[in-house]
Amino acid sequence: MEATLLSNLISALVFAGLGISVFLLTFLVIDRLTPYTLWREIIDEHNTALAVLIGAVALGMSLIIAAAIH
Repeated sequence: MEATLLSNLISALVFAGLGISVFLLTFLVIDRLTPYTLWREIIDEHNTALAVLIGAVALGMSLIIAAAIH
């Protein structure tokens, strides 16, 4: 029983790490594809519309990655 719990825990950690890595990679690709720096535009220029858009993109990417890993 304990070996199964440990195996499941290790699998969960590996898949969580994989999901976070894929999420960061896709976010970096989106940042490179845009003609401006997202962070500067959101933080320095206070572009609320862009922040909402990037938040929606992040949620969408997270759902796709979670479904692919599951």
